[in-house]
Amino acid sequence: MTRGGITQKLSHFIADNAVPIIFILISAAAIPLSGFSASYLIQELLRRIARNSFLILSLLIPIMAGMGLNFGMILGAMAGQIGLILITDWAVVGIYGILLAMIIGTPIAVALGVLCGNILNRAKGREMVASYILGFFINGIYQLVVLYVMGGILPISDPTLVLSRGYGIRNSVDLIGIRTILDRLLPVRIESFTVGALHLEDISIPVATYLIIAVFCLFIVWFRRTKLGQDMRAIGQDMAVAESAGIPSNRTRVIAIVISTVLACYGQIIYLQSMGTLSTYSSHDQAGVFSIAALLIGGASVSRASIGNVFMGVVLFHLMFIVSPPAGKALMGEAQIGEYFRVFVSYAVIALSLVLYAWKRSNERIRARQAFRGSVETAAVSNKERSR
Repeated sequence: MTRGGITQKLSHFIADNAVPIIFILISAAAIPLSGFSASYLIQELLRRIARNSFLILSLLIPIMAGMGLNFGMILGAMAGQIGLILITDWAVVGIYGILLAMIIGTPIAVALGVLCGNILNRAKGREMVASYILGFFINGIYQLVVLYVMGGILPISDPTLVLSRGYGIRNSVDLIGIRTILDRLLPVRIESFTVGALHLEDISIPVATYLIIAVFCLFIVWFRRTKLGQDMRAIGQDMAVAESAGIPSNRTRVIAIVISTVLACYGQIIYLQSMGTLSTYSSHDQAGVFSIAALLIGGASVSRASIGNVFMGVVLFHLMFIVSPPAGKALMGEAQIGEYFRVFVSYAVIALSLVLYAWKRSNERIRARQAFRGSVETAAVSNKERSR
C-alpha cells in the first residue's frame, strides 16, 4: 500500500472515531490528576456500566430504523418514574416492587411511544428535533400529573411523598424499598486480585444487573435477524426502496419507537433502583441527554450504532464523570470546575457528533457527484471511440 493510501485510511479512521479519541485523551490526562486508585475507578465503572447500559441500549432500535437519536426516550423514563412513585406509595418492596413498577409503566410507555411514533412519521427527516420538542411537551403533562393530580385527584396515602400543601409529589422520593435490589440479588465480591502490576481490592460486581443487560444484548442481536428487524434495517437504508418492496414504513417506524420507549421505561427503573433516590422533576431529563451523549462518545452516529459503541461510550463518558471533579480541583483549585466541565461536555459532544455527521454526509454527496461525473465522462469518451 502506498504512503498516500495509508494516510488516507488514517485520516478516515480519525474522522470516523474523532469523539472517542478525544475522550480517551481527556481521560488519560485526567486520571493521574484525580489521584484515584485503580480499585476505586474499576469499582465505580462497574457500578455505572450496570446502572446506565440498559438505558443507552434502548436507543439502538430507532437508529436501526433510520430515525436517528431518540430524544423522545425521556417519555419512557417518565412512565417508569410514575410506576416507581406508585409502588413507593403502595409500599411494594424488593424485586416485586421493581416488577410492578415495570408493569405500571409499560402501558403508559406504549401509549406515549405510539403518540411519538405517529408524530415523527409526520416529521420525516427531522425526527431528532421533533422528538426533542415532543419531550418538552410531554414533560409539561408529566409535571401537571405529579404536581396536581397525584395527591389531588389520584390519592396518595404516604404523607412523606406529598408536599405540605396536601397534593403534589415532593422533589425527592426515597426508593428505600427497592434501593440496589438488583445489585444485591446475585452479588460477587473479589477481596483481592492481581494482574501484573495492577492490584485490585474489594471489588463488588452486580451480577444480576449484568445478566439482565446480557439478555438485552442477545435480544438486540436476535431482533436484527427477525423479519421486523430486517424491515427496520431496510427502512433505515432507503425508505423509498423499502416501501416499493412492500414494507409498511410508517407502521414499522412506530413499532421501533414503541419498543425504544418501553425499554427506556425499564432502563430508567433499573437506573433509579441503583441510585436509590428519584428526583421527581429532573431525573428523566438527565437520562435522555446523558444516554445520547454516552452513545455518541462510543463512536456511534445518527445513522449507525452498535452494542460495542454502547459499552465503549458508557466507559469513556462515566470515566470522565468520575475523574473530572478532582482533576478540575487539581488544575484550578475548585472541584466545581469539573462539574461544569462534564455538563458542558455532555452537550458539546452531541453538537460535535451532529456536525461531524453533517460534514460526512456532505463529503459523501460530493464524492458521489464526482464519481457520477467521472462515469459520464468515461462513457462519453468510449462512445466517441466507438463512433470513430
